[in-house]
Amino acid sequence: MKRVIVITSGKGGVGKTTTAINLGAALNHFGKDVLIIDANMSTPNLGIHLNSPEVPVNLNHVLEKKAYPFEAIYEHHSGMKIMPSSLSVKELKKIKPEKIKNFKKDFLEVADFVIIDGAAGLGHEAVSVLDIADEIILVTNPEMPAITDALKTIKVAEERKKKITGIIITRVRRNRSELRPGTVKEMLEVTILGSIPEDISMQEALQERDAVIHTHPRSKPSRAYKEIAAKLADMEYDSNKDKPSFMDIILKRR
Repeated sequence: MKRVIVITSGKGGVGKTTTAINLGAALNHFGKDVLIIDANMSTPNLGIHLNSPEVPVNLNHVLEKKAYPFEAIYEHHSGMKIMPSSLSVKELKKIKPEKIKNFKKDFLEVADFVIIDGAAGLGHEAVSVLDIADEIILVTNPEMPAITDALKTIKVAEERKKKITGIIITRVRRNRSELRPGTVKEMLEVTILGSIPEDISMQEALQERDAVIHTHPRSKPSRAYKEIAAKLADMEYDSNKDKPSFMDIILKRR
């Protein structure tokens, strides 16, 4: 079944865009047809993360009806599709983000999974993008300020009668100061889809301008994203069999 999944967060800087990219890359890894859309139009980073910061046609043109949706879609070397937004501040002033819901049918014609990277917070742009969602995945960090903001986002989504599939906890260090997954689940009353460990491979992937799924396919974050993607796609995946071999570790291939 085709699905539009909006990735959102209560606050910025928690790893929302990174999660949208790697979740899409993981679904694509399992053979799913994926389109990732940068609907964070005020601070778009999808193109930057995937080495396509400036493209001739983007989501802004689609929303202004200056281009058809298919014209703003670009194929990544991995096979997944992306639709960046404009980095231009001038174009931002013209955009009405609530119009994105009018193109849902068009997006679903080109992919089975449409992953939308929405804006963080509860401003007009962030809330407007929720309306296109079949389901919502919330990204947060295991700390109280992020969890508090996540709770507000959950309430807004529930008011709009949107299904919240679950929470992805990022930048997990497993130290004494951070909240445990069980505590997060109890506070938010939402399923925890998975936890993404803090790992140098994430920074290296960003430097290489690609998904960690591609740059470090057997790293801990990559396997964690694959586990979540497998759940969403209802597929089997054994993370233990995907661990790096001794030789990989020696050669630093993660």
